[in-house]
Amino acid sequence: MEIIRYDNENGKKLAERLLNRSKQEQGNYQEIVDGILKEVKTRGNTAVFEYTKKFDGFNVNDDNFIVKKEEIKEAYGLVDDKLVSVMKKAAERISAYHKKQKLNSWFEPDEKGEILGQLIRPLEKVGVYVPGGKAAYPSSVLMNIIPAKVAGVKKIVMTTPAGRDGKIPPNTLVAADIAGADIIFKVGGAQAIAALAYGTESVPAVDKIVGPGNIFVALAKRSVYGFVNIDSVAGPSEILVVADETADHVFVSADLISQAEHDELASAILITTSEKLADGVNKEIYKQAEKLERKGIILSSLENYGGIVLVSDIEEACDLANKIAPEHLELSVKEPFSLLKYIKNAGAIFMGHYSPEPLGDYMAGPNHVLPTGGTARFFSPLSIDDYIKKSSLISFSKEALFDLGEDIMSFAESEGLTGHANSIKVRLDRG
Repeated sequence: MEIIRYDNENGKKLAERLLNRSKQEQGNYQEIVDGILKEVKTRGNTAVFEYTKKFDGFNVNDDNFIVKKEEIKEAYGLVDDKLVSVMKKAAERISAYHKKQKLNSWFEPDEKGEILGQLIRPLEKVGVYVPGGKAAYPSSVLMNIIPAKVAGVKKIVMTTPAGRDGKIPPNTLVAADIAGADIIFKVGGAQAIAALAYGTESVPAVDKIVGPGNIFVALAKRSVYGFVNIDSVAGPSEILVVADETADHVFVSADLISQAEHDELASAILITTSEKLADGVNKEIYKQAEKLERKGIILSSLENYGGIVLVSDIEEACDLANKIAPEHLELSVKEPFSLLKYIKNAGAIFMGHYSPEPLGDYMAGPNHVLPTGGTARFFSPLSIDDYIKKSSLISFSKEALFDLGEDIMSFAESEGLTGHANSIKVRLDRG
């Protein structure tokens, strides 16, 4: 990997390179997506079945569209018992963490007769999109569904593409059952997003769609936003490690590789004050990559979007980290909690030498669905908040309204909204 010394210009170039890596050429993708959305909206199941056969080779119909209980039972028999236990343990930890995020409705009366408050209600129906093929990750099934269950969502509709034989990876089905999916449809791509957004004869229209996908899924989610809500449009994965001389070059190399193996566009960056660590990582990381199954993907990611940055002090490291606003930030330093006062932008922060990023992907409990592409400047991890809605509550007595009546009319009249003012005036006039 390239080793550079940090200054404002180098830092700016590095941040721009990382933030631009996920800007794929959309070409005619959007036109294709728009056509699929229109067809599914107008022709429902028929269009969904046609596109599924065309793109996935699965001859889907009314009888095999929905995953049956027998298929889930069969999946349990195909998954190693130890893995089932591990997924259940992960589910318990994820649930426990997200229960701590729950908000309660509140009301606040005063002596004048005002009652102000906020009602918290779960969404009625949520659609969870789960990719298929090489991108089928049961951990993401848990992370997307469990917070919805904790929030109290009444119906969780999952869609995922099946193979040509109509089969879904058994790990995915077991994870969905453990998490609590209410119904699973064998459909993927833009047609799945359209079905969730608009509804079909079989698929209920939902209030929100969550979950990652390919370029067609991402564009479809973006297109239906406003008709339904969405979580975000996810970009390539990224990790940034801030390290001092106490960091272990073997640990750091392994952690950088853990994200580089996702795909060629993934980013793995080390920012350090130690030249010795930088040199050690630059040698060790290639030794480890040689032994791994995804060697080609790892090396491509490291060469194109990896890097080692030498800084003069840890504060400078944190400054660059804030500019990049990484999805995953590891503070591999002697006193990680001392750096929190400097960190402003990060999806998830991993503290110390024994809190590696994969801990968060699987077992820690916090959600691993995180903002990418610099959006940690204004986005947060997937949470309970993504599955609830809030309503403001306002209740005034006659006396309380009269106390503010003249002020309201003055404000309304200053905006030229005399109808607003009149709504108050008629009440004041009646005494």
